[in-house]
Amino acid sequence: MAANAATATAGVFGEFRPANHALTVVGLSLATFMQVLDLTIANVSLPTIAGNLGASQDQSTWVITSFTVCNAIALPLTGFLTRRFGEVKPFITATILFSLFSMMCGFSTSLGMLVVFRALQGAMAGPMYPITQSLMVSLYPGHKRGTALAMLAMIAICGPIVGPVLGGWITETYSWHWIFFINVPVGLFAAAVVAGQMRGRPEHIDKPRVDKVGLVTLIFGVGALQILLDKGNELDWFHSNTIVVLAIVAAISLTVFLIWEFTDHEPIVDFRLFRHRNFAAGTLAMVLAYAMFFSTSLLVQLWMQSTLGYTSIWAGLVSAPIGVFPLLLSFIIGKYAARFDLRWFASFSFLVIGLTCFMRGGFNTQVDAYHVAMVQLIQGLGVAFFFLPILTILLSDLTGRDVSAGSGLATFLRSLGGSFAVSIVTYLWERGGAINHANLTEHINDYSGRVRTGIAATGGHVQQYAALMNHEITRQATQISFNHLFVVLGFIFLALIAVVWFAKPPFIKQGGPATSNAH
Repeated sequence: MAANAATATAGVFGEFRPANHALTVVGLSLATFMQVLDLTIANVSLPTIAGNLGASQDQSTWVITSFTVCNAIALPLTGFLTRRFGEVKPFITATILFSLFSMMCGFSTSLGMLVVFRALQGAMAGPMYPITQSLMVSLYPGHKRGTALAMLAMIAICGPIVGPVLGGWITETYSWHWIFFINVPVGLFAAAVVAGQMRGRPEHIDKPRVDKVGLVTLIFGVGALQILLDKGNELDWFHSNTIVVLAIVAAISLTVFLIWEFTDHEPIVDFRLFRHRNFAAGTLAMVLAYAMFFSTSLLVQLWMQSTLGYTSIWAGLVSAPIGVFPLLLSFIIGKYAARFDLRWFASFSFLVIGLTCFMRGGFNTQVDAYHVAMVQLIQGLGVAFFFLPILTILLSDLTGRDVSAGSGLATFLRSLGGSFAVSIVTYLWERGGAINHANLTEHINDYSGRVRTGIAATGGHVQQYAALMNHEITRQATQISFNHLFVVLGFIFLALIAVVWFAKPPFIKQGGPATSNAH
């Protein structure tokens, strides 16, 4: 019956429209939110997971690394999957398997078992977001594409914010197993809805050969690079033989991969999408801006917990105001985006986020939660004008299955850029803290009157005073490093304004059918 109704209404927004448009949007949104949420929901539960499964804290980080590595590998394969199987079937299959592997994560009785199922979960998560983008866009006429992207932008912003808070609450209130079990009903419901509503959707399916060389070099190259970025700080970078080997494997594999993909007739990753000007400019702006934004978010979280002494849950709550403006404004921006030049929206976004970086550059160790939260709130205004305009720009000259292929490639590069930036910024923060600590201790000596007074205040316990002093110097040193980094990040955001102006309007089709996925 749903198929007949859908067929009857076909042509309203292109070649196909589901029987219940709103229900279809809900199903797609729930699956995307579940997938995005899982990027961060397990982070705060790692100590508990490690304790329950008899693993060390360092070993438990593979719960995160395994997910991100397989996710990064699967993302650029989206284009190939949609060419070979269409869009609906891969989406439903990935959503069901994601739910199944989530359940197996919850039932895991050892760290090895959990890491394996997290890896499989990450592999299924890879194509879900890009295909959702393409399916969502196809549900709306061209001039309402902003409405579809607004919902996805809101999910992409709010998922990582909600994840740590929800994960911490579930772990403390129930058990860490439930951070995975909650995906099962959500995923199965979403898959059932989309399967029912999208039945009969016309899709053109090719039978491209499997680019085995591209696939193997992609797996080895991206896998080695992602592990290198995730473990670099922990293993002291190139002082570790493991990191050196990973770097060599990544360099050789990715070099062969790029040469092969640019010369092969049926590449598994279609880099020819960059021939589209707006896709190239939009993707560059998205990768650079997201990398910097992701770095600021992580750095603020680390700073609140290590320097200000917040718990992970409180750090999440103080960070949460960043989602207020995106929640309030995303649909409004999506509705009226067609009336404006989206480059101005993106420029405003980078300006606001840059200013908040400068604000944080003036923080000290005495800053209260209110001021931290207010800066987060202001940054949220910039974020509200960031994702939707940039997404619209980079997808504006793509049609058909190129939407999911381009979205997968852009999301892959965005994720990789975020991993690079996080590793670099974390290293610079820690390195800057060490240098500042050395500089500050030069001013401490036994002949200082303040030192003698401090020792006397502790009842003459020199070691106790030294420990207290070292703790405070460490706090101040990391605070100075934090301030310097945010000033630099502020200037980078201002410089990014120039990047987005390489794109060329129009970015939104006025009227006409939705982007068709059938040819």
